[in-house]
This record gives sequence, C-alpha cells and structure tokens, in this order.
Amino acid sequence: MNDLSATLTSCIDLVRRVGDFQLSHFRKMPDDASDMKAVRETVSFVDVESENMLSQGLLPLVDNAGFYGEESGKSGSQELVWIVDPLDGTTNYLSGLDQFSISVALVEAGKTILGVIYKPATGEVYSSVRRQGVCYNGEPTKPTHPEIEAKDALFSTGFPYRSADVAEQFFQAAPQVLTLGRGIRRSGSAALDVANLAMGWQQGFWETDLQPYDIAAGMLMMAENGIVVTNHQGKPYDMFNDRLMVAGLSKVHEKLLPVISANYAL
Repeated sequence: MNDLSATLTSCIDLVRRVGDFQLSHFRKMPDDASDMKAVRETVSFVDVESENMLSQGLLPLVDNAGFYGEESGKSGSQELVWIVDPLDGTTNYLSGLDQFSISVALVEAGKTILGVIYKPATGEVYSSVRRQGVCYNGEPTKPTHPEIEAKDALFSTGFPYRSADVAEQFFQAAPQVLTLGRGIRRSGSAALDVANLAMGWQQGFWETDLQPYDIAAGMLMMAENGIVVTNHQGKPYDMFNDRLMVAGLSKVHEKLLPVISANYAL
C-alpha cells in the first residue's frame, strides 16, 4: 500500500460522522420504550445504518478492497479488506451507557495496516498506521509506565456470555487475576479495552471468542506500542483462528499468561 495518511484522515472524518449519527439516537427511546422489542429494533437500526455509512464511505478510499462487517458479513476481496464493528458495545448503547465505540481496520494479507477506534460519547480517537506508531486524538503516544509490574497492573476482560463451555474456566481464572494485580474492569467494549491497553491505561487483558471486527484495529495499536499479544499457549495471537487472547505490557503478560493457561482448556 502507498502512504495511508490521507486514507487515515478520511477514515477519522467518517467515523466522526457515524458517531454523530449514533449520538443522535443515544438515550432517546421510542415512544413505546416500555416495549423492549421496540427499543431493540431502534438499536438494530442504528447498528445497521452505521455499518452502511461505513461501507459507503470506506470502499471508495482504497481500490479493490473488500468489506467485512459485523452486521453484513464478508463481501469482496478478503486479501485487502476493511474490517468493521459499527457499534461495539451494543448492550451498553441499548442501556444508555456511553461505553461504546466504532472500530475500523484496513487489513492486508491478514495483518492490520490501518486502524481507528472512536468513542462517540467523548470524541476520543485512537488511530494507527503500520510502522507509524499510535496516536490519541492526533497526538503520538506510547504506553504510560511500560515497565509496570503485574502487582500494580489493572486488568480488563469480557464475560463469556456466548460461551457456556468456558464460563466455568473464566470464573476459576478471574479470582486469581484479581489477586495478581490491582483489579479487573469490564467495559463491555473489547475495542475500547484493547485501545486502552495500547495506551497503557490498562496493563493486562484476556478474553475468549473475540471476533476480528472486535479487535482488528486494536491489534495494530497494540503491536505498534509493544504490547505482548498471544493465545493462551503463549503463541502469537491469530485474530481469525484463536479463541482466547492474552495481552499485556511485557512484565504483566509474563505473570498473566500462566494463570490463564492453567485455567483454560480450549
């Protein structure tokens, strides 16, 4: 790919427009809001329309790129492809919590080369281009306290609500992780979790059954900022095939990985 700076700028402008659309419906329930079916239909409309806006805006930016969205699935080339989660944290959005995000990644031969994660409620933009580092609101950034020890780390995760087979394993591991560091947070948006990990604001993370559209943008940000990202066996994490991600600053990952490995059998 040629220089992606202009593509990144266009991508950021686009996610801001999509975010404005999402905010125009946020915490504004339909007249029959007591009927949860109507509420869910509204959120589904926002989700689908957001993805349509992203598809229409992204595909003209890069010739011959395909598209892979949470709502619409895969279309076109998957060798060079936009991978998109239009509304990561849908349950939060549905409930009126502002922890939701838009995740956009351009992936070439299975590796992310451009990524943007946008939090509409606060206007925060996390962005990265391969070999050009990570920016937060347009400013280059590196993880804070990169040498932090696990005992001082804050961890994040997501509950395996879609994975009954690993729920028991999760609840075996979680208390051990809790005592490993300073605490565990659960935001409800994996895209924001890995973005915050790339910033160094959280220092360790694990979760099962993530989809490429959840983390494709964040994978680049973590790589650019030196976050260690593996599966539970300690091998480099494959976002298309692995079920369990274990990630963290180097010294944190070193302590987190054995805890996760000892409790999960996938």
